[in-house]
Amino acid sequence: MRFLIQWLVTAVALAVGAHIVPGIHVASGGALIVAALVLGLVNAVVRPVLLLLTLPITVLTLGLFYLVVNGVAFALAAWLVPGFTVASLGSAIGGALVVSVLSSLMSLALTPRSEA
Repeated sequence: MRFLIQWLVTAVALAVGAHIVPGIHVASGGALIVAALVLGLVNAVVRPVLLLLTLPITVLTLGLFYLVVNGVAFALAAWLVPGFTVASLGSAIGGALVVSVLSSLMSLALTPRSEA
């Protein structure tokens, strides 16, 4: 159940990101759903490898290169999904930032709070 909620949250964040960030386009609702799934898979499988490979650069730039790694993962997801396009690396970085922030906020809002 948690997976489905996270998938829906990512899809909504991606739709908002496509609306806000110039250069990101999602052709249809089906492409949006598939893009959210592929983005989740890329973030789970490819991004940790990229983070490990780019760790020296990330440390050297005090973590700013992490934004580029997220943008590359976002662009890779767009490259894999027909109907989901990203115009440039700048658009990918902006889209990854918007989707990340919105997903975090929505997940926080949807997570039940335990009363202690």
